[in-house]
Amino acid sequence: MTARIIPIVMDAGALSDAAAKASSEAHDHDADPSSPMPGPAPVFVRVAGNPIDEAEIAREMQFHRAADPHAAREAAATTLVIRELVGRECARLGLAVETLDGETDEEARVRVLLAEAVETPEADEAALRQYHEANKARLHEPDRVRVRHLLLAAPPADIKARQRAQVQGEDLIAALQAEPDRFIEFAMRHSACPSRDQGGELGWIERGDTVPEFDRQLFMLKPGLAGLTVETRYGHHVVEVIERVDGAALSFDEARDRIASYLETQARQNAVHQYLHILAAQYGVEGIALGA
Repeated sequence: MTARIIPIVMDAGALSDAAAKASSEAHDHDADPSSPMPGPAPVFVRVAGNPIDEAEIAREMQFHRAADPHAAREAAATTLVIRELVGRECARLGLAVETLDGETDEEARVRVLLAEAVETPEADEAALRQYHEANKARLHEPDRVRVRHLLLAAPPADIKARQRAQVQGEDLIAALQAEPDRFIEFAMRHSACPSRDQGGELGWIERGDTVPEFDRQLFMLKPGLAGLTVETRYGHHVVEVIERVDGAALSFDEARDRIASYLETQARQNAVHQYLHILAAQYGVEGIALGA
């Protein structure tokens, strides 16, 4: 199916105010911008001939935030299509659906249907060993670094404040290169992070323990004082890597359960993906193509 750009039409709700206001101005009416747009919402998506209108998709979009509104719309429409397919198939099969603690009706229907209709093959021993052999470089204990830092805080949108923080950080780095023993003093005096009370000490950090931009840069550093500041959403950091330990490679026996879980997850995702395509072909889906 050829992809096409669908105009984003908002109904009243978390995402609707700006769109309703724009529509109001374009059509020269004085309605409350937060009220629904006049007339029926257009329909581009159908399941088994049943319409899923753009107002319904717009309401679902608030749960699928994305920088590109068309990507958010695509995710929202896909969710509604899958919800409709699952509901129809559960009804056709006459499945008894009971919710578990903390589970929504929709989640329960998906769980029950997949348990009934989707079989996930288990990876055999040969497949596990083959994966281990092909991915030894990736199968290791987590890398760890022991770090201390001081944070020069600056809001993400305040360009001047961030420039000042960077300059101050570079000045502190120059001073620390001359007098390394003053890191604790500088952290206690200048850092906006609560770790200042421990002289900037963050302890041992593994990949994924911090925000992505700090994590990414941190594990590129060699032991010692970083020559440049590390910039994150919080500001600029002066960072010293005290010690680094690269994770040891895992033997097959050590990695076996991890590999089995990964391959099982991949196999289940593929099986679910194929099953949804079968349902889409069975009932007929118009206006959107489920992921290829």
